[in-house]
Order: sequence, then structure tokens, then C-alpha cells
Amino acid sequence: MKKYLVFGASKGLGDAFVRGVPEQGDKVWVVSRSKPDSLDLSDGIQRIWIQADLSELDSAKIVADQLRDETLDVLIYNVGIWEKEGFEDHYTFDKDEPADISHLIHVNVTSTILCVQALLPSLRKSAAGKIILIGSTAGLNNANSTQVAFVASKFAIRGITEALREHTRDDGIAVTCINPGELAAEIPYEEGSERALSAYNGTRIPLQDIVALVKCVVSLSKAACVKEINIPALTDRNT
Repeated sequence: MKKYLVFGASKGLGDAFVRGVPEQGDKVWVVSRSKPDSLDLSDGIQRIWIQADLSELDSAKIVADQLRDETLDVLIYNVGIWEKEGFEDHYTFDKDEPADISHLIHVNVTSTILCVQALLPSLRKSAAGKIILIGSTAGLNNANSTQVAFVASKFAIRGITEALREHTRDDGIAVTCINPGELAAEIPYEEGSERALSAYNGTRIPLQDIVALVKCVVSLSKAACVKEINIPALTDRNT
């Protein structure tokens, strides 16, 4: 039996992790602001909701307090917001508000550091702890994105991964960063990969592909550490 904690788990990729990564008999803490539908599943997996708003400074403590006496085997951190209308053609960095930039950096970077830090005691109790941070191909070189704050935050996730891996090496905790390209996140996981492929004519990555990667990383022995996985869409020529 493995014990998981998944951040950003109410919809999209986070919801897919909650549904697709654990196996029967496993236990999963699900962190989100709104109550996820996955709590209603009856598949032999125990799911426990932790309500937390990661824009609040006390969110890390709220989550860690729920796991105070628990062992945590796998931490999947899947949190990320972007600039308002950042993916629209008319978007321009010139009009980003200082408060919005600060908020984005707090949610995408500061909260990541604080939550992982708070959960290290539970991860150290595992025989083979694993931390998986979900970045983005926007955090890679030559991604051609003009969203300055978002791109900076995704580069930061890679930096956090590098330093954290060294910090936890002696604890036997492996730290991995996965950088997906554009996902078919609007297609619910339970509708299947073929539905996602047909909806976008094969130009966006089905959530099932990222779930498969995470399952692979989780299945590895404690002797192995996957440092980083970059998985752009095949049609994306920029990465």
C-alpha cells in the first residue's frame, strides 16, 4: 500500500492523478479549494479531502497538520496559474498588474517551497519517498512564450527540483520534475485518451500520458531517481 498526496486535485491533470495513479488499497490525500468529484469513487482507494487555498500563507501548515503522524510515500505537486488572458492573442506583458504578478509568483513558487518543506517530515518516514513536481515546457529554453511571470515561475520549479533533490538525497527521497506541453486538460480523465486525441486532432497531450509517466516514476525502486522529463506535444516545434 502506498500513501499519496496530490495538490491541485479538483480538476484537470490533478484530478487525473487522483483517479489514475493510485491502486486498490492505496490512500490519497486530495488538496484543493473546492470539493473534488473523485471523493465519490468506489474503487478500493481511500481518498481524503484537505481543503486549502494555496494563495494563503497558512495553507502549508493546514496540509501538514493533516499528515502529522502519517507516512507519505509520494507527493505530487501540480499547481500553477498564469497571467490573465495570457494565452490570448491580444495578451501583452506591458499590462500585467503588479498585484497579479506577485500573486502568480506566490502561488506557483512560494507555495511550492512552503508546502514541500512542511511535508518533509512525513516523506522521511517512507522507505522510498518520492516528490514529483509538475512544471511546464514554458520553463524550458526557447519556449517562445511572452508570459514573463508564468515562464519565470516554471523555470523556478526546475530550480526548486534541483536544489531539493540535493537536500533530500541523504533521506533517500527522489525528486522529479515533469514538464508537459499543451494538455487536453478540458477533457475529463474518465472520458479516455481517444476522446482527448479526437477533440484536438492529436495536437494536445491526453492526461493519460502524464498519468502513465507518473506511474512509471512511482514504480521505480529506491535506487533510481528520474531527474527531469520533458514531454511536449509532437506538433509543438518550439520545444
